[in-house]
Amino acid sequence: MFKERDIKQLREKGIDLKAAEQQIGFLKKGFPFMRLAKAATIGQGIKKLTDKQLNEYTDTYDASQKLRRVKFVPASGAATRMFKALFEFDELFRQSNYDPKILSRDAYKHVKECFDRIHDFAFYPELEKTVTKSGTSLKEAMTGKNYHIVVSSLLGSDGMNYGNLPKGLLTFHRYDGNFRTAVEEHLVEGSGYITGNGSEVSIHLTVSPEHKTAFESLMKKVRKNYEENLKVKFDVSYSVQKPSTDTLAIDDKNEPFREANGSLHFRPGGHGALLENLNDIDADIVFIKNIDNVTHDKNKKDTISFKKAIGGLLIHYQEKIHNYLHQLEKPANATPELIKEIAAFLSDELGTTINAKSLGNKAQAAETLFNKLNRPIRVCGMVKNVGEPGGGPFWTVESDGSKSLQIVESSQVDHHDPEQDAILNSATHFNPVDLVCAMKDYKGKRFDLMKFSDPNTGFISKKFKNGKPLKALELPGLWNGAMAHWNTVFVEVPITTFTPVKTLNDLLRPEHQ
Repeated sequence: MFKERDIKQLREKGIDLKAAEQQIGFLKKGFPFMRLAKAATIGQGIKKLTDKQLNEYTDTYDASQKLRRVKFVPASGAATRMFKALFEFDELFRQSNYDPKILSRDAYKHVKECFDRIHDFAFYPELEKTVTKSGTSLKEAMTGKNYHIVVSSLLGSDGMNYGNLPKGLLTFHRYDGNFRTAVEEHLVEGSGYITGNGSEVSIHLTVSPEHKTAFESLMKKVRKNYEENLKVKFDVSYSVQKPSTDTLAIDDKNEPFREANGSLHFRPGGHGALLENLNDIDADIVFIKNIDNVTHDKNKKDTISFKKAIGGLLIHYQEKIHNYLHQLEKPANATPELIKEIAAFLSDELGTTINAKSLGNKAQAAETLFNKLNRPIRVCGMVKNVGEPGGGPFWTVESDGSKSLQIVESSQVDHHDPEQDAILNSATHFNPVDLVCAMKDYKGKRFDLMKFSDPNTGFISKKFKNGKPLKALELPGLWNGAMAHWNTVFVEVPITTFTPVKTLNDLLRPEHQ
């Protein structure tokens, strides 16, 4: 399958030959579907905290000042999709010889809303200045229905370049004449719960290489002001996806897709590639949240409150797990009572049922339970399903017949199976990517997170390159297959903590105004 120069190219990227062959195999055959047992619901896999528990776990978190905390924010995603409707409208607008009647079409009602409410965007003052450079004013351009000037000023490389920038660098919110980008909102939000021993707020951003300098420049410009106002010190670090996490693609003949010069074509491995970046973080507690899921200060109270609560819940479970592990270290401690207690704890609290065969004799039971407990831990916030696209919480059936809690995407389910499709559609909750993780074992040693990923999960999409079709591979999703073998707890969090910006119109929602 691979030529000598292919092997050299793989070696230069740090990709193992067997891994490359496995990727091609998945691209040809596809990934096996997840087998759903049932949707995770309140009391059946998802915890709902009482006010008393909310206060208790918050106190637990606030008392853990010595633990090093880091906020991990995937921030490399480009904003191109956010402006998809605007790009499409502008293309048709120009093709129609700038006919303004196009805007009245139902397909462009969201674009019309953007133009009608253009003054409500936080970036409006900057857009005004940019449009002026073209020889007219924004008001004149809108009155004269010269929409192309407005769109090109916002998205074009000669304007604000929003169509090519990552979301983190876009202006999201306005505050009495001051403005904040998405990444600045993460600084402010992080100051509410990341501070540990002292006043340091550690935030790690995964960025694309071409935008790292821009992020650093912005931080240099705004950091001091935020530190003085919030009375904290920011430790902002960066990483990029490693070349070794890039993936291969195949053509319509199921052969490795090649560039015009015959070399192998590689693609970024998706957010699952960030498991390598997460694995490099040295911290006791790591919060994970998407770059576009931020809200205005007026709505941050719930977010900060529940971040502390799920952090405290994580610490609570970690202490209990470590206590069990210390007991299981000595085989003599593995009494039938302790084995029964731990098996129940795994099933009732950590969403992992144990196959009865693996609890045969005392020594085997102790080893099985030890291995099940001695894993990274994640507490995942879940919001009520409001029709947003994306994954949800489910009980899944493992190869040995046992069950575990997993975050499952729609594409991982066999929609031709009526029973599986029904379970998928019965989900009451949605994954907003609101995680807090503990990645050290009971002796304080960092886990190798790569050992707890499920390589048999992943995503395949159809794309085009130079006009030719290809199948592209994404690695197991960061909060899906990449964390498949973690100990998992799902907790309901308020919908007010989930305010993503997937399209430009989302910035017009009340939570962003």
